[in-house]
Amino acid sequence: MRVVIDTNVIFEGLTKKGGACGFIIDAWRSRLFTACISESLAYEYDDVLSRKISIHRWNEIKPTLTELLGEKSEFINIWFSWRPISPDPGDDHVIDCAMNANAIVVTSNIKDFKKAIKRLGLKVMTPINFIDYLIYQEK
Repeated sequence: MRVVIDTNVIFEGLTKKGGACGFIIDAWRSRLFTACISESLAYEYDDVLSRKISIHRWNEIKPTLTELLGEKSEFINIWFSWRPISPDPGDDHVIDCAMNANAIVVTSNIKDFKKAIKRLGLKVMTPINFIDYLIYQEK
C-alpha cells in the first residue's frame, strides 16, 4: 500500500506521545506501508518541524525524521503537477506526490483536499480511518 503522509500527521506523530498519528509513525518505521515522499515534501517536513518546535526538541526528533525519509521511504519524481488545487500551497506538495505515486493521502485536514478528491479522484483518509484500513488489510 502506497501512502503520502501530510505534514500535520508527521508533526503530531513526532511531537506527541501515542495517538493515531504516533501509531502511523510506528507503522511507517515497521514498514507496514510504503511511504511515498517527494523532494519538496521532504523539505516541507523539515521546514515545518524546525520552525514550530524548540531547537532542543528539533534536535531530538531530527534523527527519526532522517530515518523515515531515508531507507524507510520511496522517493517519487514529480512528473506532472496539478497546482494550484488546494487552498494551502503546502498541501499541493502532498497532492502532487500522491497523484504521481498513485498513493493514498493521510491527513488530519481533509477540507483542504476536497477539490482534489472531487476533480482528481484523490484518495484521502484521516489518521483514524487509515489505522482501521491498515488493521483490516492485515487480517
